[in-house]
Amino acid sequence: MLTTIKAEKRIEPGFGANRRTLRLALTLAGALALAACQSSSPEAELDRAAVDPSAGSEANISSLSAVIAQDPSNAGAYNIRGTAFGRSGRYNEALRDFSTALSIDPNLYQAYANRGLVYRRMGRADLALGDYNAAIRINPQYGSAYRQRGALYRANGQTELALQDFATAISLSSSDAGAYYNRALVLQSQGRHDLAIEDFTTAMALDPNLPEAFNGRGQSKLALNRDEEALQDFAAAVNRNKESAAFWTNLGIAQLRLGQREAGLASVRRGASLDPNYQPAKRALAQYASA
Repeated sequence: MLTTIKAEKRIEPGFGANRRTLRLALTLAGALALAACQSSSPEAELDRAAVDPSAGSEANISSLSAVIAQDPSNAGAYNIRGTAFGRSGRYNEALRDFSTALSIDPNLYQAYANRGLVYRRMGRADLALGDYNAAIRINPQYGSAYRQRGALYRANGQTELALQDFATAISLSSSDAGAYYNRALVLQSQGRHDLAIEDFTTAMALDPNLPEAFNGRGQSKLALNRDEEALQDFAAAVNRNKESAAFWTNLGIAQLRLGQREAGLASVRRGASLDPNYQPAKRALAQYASA
């Protein structure tokens, strides 16, 4: 799979490889964690990691290309190089490698899921859905494909289909933090905050370094007027990622709601400085700065 960023950090090459190829697979494990989160708003999703150009460095690509040159019929090698291209934002090259892998081995379900994630990143939802469906058809036990397809459904507003896929992903892999996180986002969008908090908490237990889950849980706690608990969650999110406008803004809002005016405004302004176009920060400043 073009495996998710944090939700699933392991590439599953699915090929009989020599030791050199396996070492490269381990080096690039999680390479298409194209999936880490960009913000913890309900629009964020665990399968959308920031692009990392170093994943497609000349050294990485040259090493992987050497493996392919030694064994041009090795579908798994193309799949792994495709993850490196995809992780670095070189999507067209990633698509070529995943398609080549599938031409060699039409049953390489990981390559379908990986290509689906690239299509999602390119905004080609219909093609992404087709690839996720293919991965699931080949391997109905492949939980990551359900999680990724669920994220696609969620982005399209097909919440019931999304919930079904996240539930299936969890049933297949109860340790998939991304499935719990994404399901929590759906529950949160439906106003089912108690259930969302449960799923955010499980995601955090599975991945304690996942700031998006702390931020998401804080948002649901704010909605339930549990402001002090929300503040603790937002502080934990900021401690794990100090470059998120959303995290700083939410921390500031919680501080302001608790009467910590000076600290709250400073936090919101920090969020606005990180992203001058971040509307929640603008609204918070408009509401509280002149109060």
